[in-house]
Amino acid sequence: MTMTFTASARRVADAASLVPGGVNSNFRLGISPTPLVIARGEGPYLHDIDGNRLIDYYLGMGPMILGHNPAEVIDAVRRQLDYGLLFAAQSEIEYQAAALMNRLVPCAERVRFSCSGSEVVQAAIRLARAATGRATILKCEGHYHGWFDNVVWSVAPPAADMGSVDAPAHVPASPGLDPKAGDSVDVVVWNDLARLETRLRKGDVAGLIMEPIMCNQNVIMPDAGYIEGVRRVCSETGTILIFDEVITGFRVAPGGAQSLLGVTPDLAVFGKAIANGLPVAAIAGRADLMDLMVTRRVMHGGTYNAHPLGMAATVATLTALADGSVHDRIAVRGRRLMEGFQTILRNRQVAGRVQGLPQVFHVTLGVRDPIHNYRDQVNADKAAYVRLTTALLGHGVRALERGAWFLSLAHDDAVIDATIEAFDHAVAEALV
Repeated sequence: MTMTFTASARRVADAASLVPGGVNSNFRLGISPTPLVIARGEGPYLHDIDGNRLIDYYLGMGPMILGHNPAEVIDAVRRQLDYGLLFAAQSEIEYQAAALMNRLVPCAERVRFSCSGSEVVQAAIRLARAATGRATILKCEGHYHGWFDNVVWSVAPPAADMGSVDAPAHVPASPGLDPKAGDSVDVVVWNDLARLETRLRKGDVAGLIMEPIMCNQNVIMPDAGYIEGVRRVCSETGTILIFDEVITGFRVAPGGAQSLLGVTPDLAVFGKAIANGLPVAAIAGRADLMDLMVTRRVMHGGTYNAHPLGMAATVATLTALADGSVHDRIAVRGRRLMEGFQTILRNRQVAGRVQGLPQVFHVTLGVRDPIHNYRDQVNADKAAYVRLTTALLGHGVRALERGAWFLSLAHDDAVIDATIEAFDHAVAEALV
């Protein structure tokens, strides 16, 4: 039986008199058929105010790698509550969290904690400029590094506005940006080492920031030799290499994408899966760079940085992930889900591509060939994909409209079977 979402639709509409659009993030606007109002989470499921139980592949936009309400995380936070909420001082639990990161993440000689990915990106940019004395930050087309004015350029530019591959345009992602903020950022096409090297050889770039695996769009793996080449050229040109591992960190491997790919950046930023749903982010990197916060007083602050409740969740989450067995178990089920989807698209004669990693992958419609960068997916049929996710929701599966699928430890074999069956029904209803 197809599910309905009228209670969510009414509640969001009513709340718009208090909260713009009835939502507290623009990424929750315009979801088809309506943004949802959730009553509770449980394992791989969400329960909404219409009484629907939904298999959840949003997973909080990526953080819930252990599933909703995992006992070890909930218990750790409850224990910490007995000791207090906020101290404006240090606590032992934050040092435990830092020690875990130091052990797991190749670049993490030093670690500082914050509350959001957007914040730690700013810290990394500031350190790169302080270390090099240069102003320009280089980013890759289609990569997302938070919503602040100096980085939210060319995140999802329309094809007509992208400019040439040799000189991608600086396309603002929002009205109201400081137009001068774009003067200190430059843009290159990802997975193109020759053009990147040409740009870095000019010698004016303080830091290159990139997703080591392009998860913001299509979950694109780096081409053979690309990331290694990026590391080499950054070292040769004195450019600080910054990996944005807000999505990949602790999701694709215990040490993040850098451990999976075998390439160590100078700095890296983390969030999402680091604390399985608590608002925790981190910047980690070379000791000499991170210590600039002390030796040169490079400003990094925040009232809620290393919040004890978040640190308790971080320690519990990273402890659960440390030996890699969680990732291995998710991988088995994730591969089966990816293969099931690709088989259905092929059997239903629907043009589409499933690519990425089993812990986070992407489904693209209207495209069959491998996707190597943002420009390769501009002809994807995004309207058809929204029809598909709307149909999936009616069959009890909640999937992101932008195409990403996040898996958790709680997605067991029965859940995977139910998802594949729902996907087949949804494809037949929405696309055939």
